[in-house]
Amino acid sequence: MNGHNTFQSPLFLIDTEDAKAAFRDLISRTTNAVINTVSNGNAYCGLSPAELKEAVSIPEILPQQGKGLDAVTDLLSKKILPYFLRTASTDYMAHLHSPALLETIAAELVLTTFNQSMDSWDQSPVATEIELNVINTLCRLYGYDSASGIVPDGVFTSGGSQSNMTGLLLARDWFCRTVLNYDVKKYGLPENYRKFRLYTSEISHFSMEKSAHILGLGYDSVVKVPVDNRQRMDIEALRSLILQDIACGNVPFCIVATIGTTDYGSIDSVDKIHELCEEYNLWLHADAAYGSGVILSDKYHDRIGRLNLCNSITVDFHKMFLMPVSCSAVLLKNKQDFEPLELHADYLNREEDEEDGYTNLVGKSMQTTRRFDALKVWIAFQIRGKDGWNQLISTCIENAAYLYRQLKANPRFEPVTEPEISSVVFRILPSGKMQNDADTLNKTIRRRLIHEHGVVIGQTTYRQNIYLKFTLLNPLVTHEKLDKLLNIIVELADTVHTV
Repeated sequence: MNGHNTFQSPLFLIDTEDAKAAFRDLISRTTNAVINTVSNGNAYCGLSPAELKEAVSIPEILPQQGKGLDAVTDLLSKKILPYFLRTASTDYMAHLHSPALLETIAAELVLTTFNQSMDSWDQSPVATEIELNVINTLCRLYGYDSASGIVPDGVFTSGGSQSNMTGLLLARDWFCRTVLNYDVKKYGLPENYRKFRLYTSEISHFSMEKSAHILGLGYDSVVKVPVDNRQRMDIEALRSLILQDIACGNVPFCIVATIGTTDYGSIDSVDKIHELCEEYNLWLHADAAYGSGVILSDKYHDRIGRLNLCNSITVDFHKMFLMPVSCSAVLLKNKQDFEPLELHADYLNREEDEEDGYTNLVGKSMQTTRRFDALKVWIAFQIRGKDGWNQLISTCIENAAYLYRQLKANPRFEPVTEPEISSVVFRILPSGKMQNDADTLNKTIRRRLIHEHGVVIGQTTYRQNIYLKFTLLNPLVTHEKLDKLLNIIVELADTVHTV
């Protein structure tokens, strides 16, 4: 070797004409391949798991010799692109899994091309400053301000589960530090950690149990609070459980208010829960992964309550905010509560950096390497503005309200509760002439929708029975579309012959 590069084609986007030409060609080919694949409105092509395994199979993933761009683009077009789930389809409404706004796809190209790492300023100079600006905007949006002398803050995370875990970790350490006068960061968990209790809705996200396990507290530390007939946390039951735990010698430290439960979109009362937190000196975390987007609706924003009463808030942008996975943030009322995550490393976030004005974000993150996901929020907020976001969010909420009215008006359907955001849970009942089991009927309909119609909807359980779910995150869904889907469900129900 004489020190000269011997690579057959450019490796990176650098300041050479051949590298720029290769980048332009690659992006153009990929764009064309993607666009050519979007040829109908279905959410899924319909293949069964076995059929899909066969369709995508190739002899080897890592061949001895590379195939080159032409061959691999052709392979991508035949073996992968036709089988993607189309989240932008109005036939997709299974989960809190949104379509991606066009400008956020462009943002993904930019942030991936420059591949910034958000742990230290020297790995992400402009990205660091933009994330700080976006976080400040979000804090103001959700009502955090510095008027009282307490400065809010936040950080982007990999998703709602990590945002929730961050909130609970900081809640645990805050409680130990301020109430028990004990430093978890230095000494580990206190001797009475098995008695710690956090309270959350019985239909809250499973990241509560996962977080409790990872934080060393265990599943038994998570007290599941019953819900009322609107699927909201029962406040009197919550108070009773707290008092019961105190009487038993347990140690309440946190309450989690769910602002948009996964299945029903139901919203716990932040105001009432906050009163209990003040009374018993508890941390209040808002899991607003789903419902955080409602803040941008002029008409419906009051539904989520005063989130500024919470010590921490989970915000997800890959749900109602219609951005690519992954994109989430956790916001804190008091930035000093990030202290448990601070740790200085000589190679990364030296203390003199901060003294000289360099911000290293690793000191408030569970992750070290992080993506520049704040760019997606910055671009989408700039392009759409408050008016544009109001229209997007309000449309989804109003679609859910329309669907609920249609279900209530048809005796074949049984909805669970009136939606507060954009999720509607219901089931179809067997007709009088059909002796079908309702659970089997609804499960069968969901499968037939996927494989016969390319329509993907959700399924859940309510009172031990199987129910269907429309999660309406796509503002392109029309009332006519919803009516059509309900008609298809009725037609399918009348052709299912299971006893």
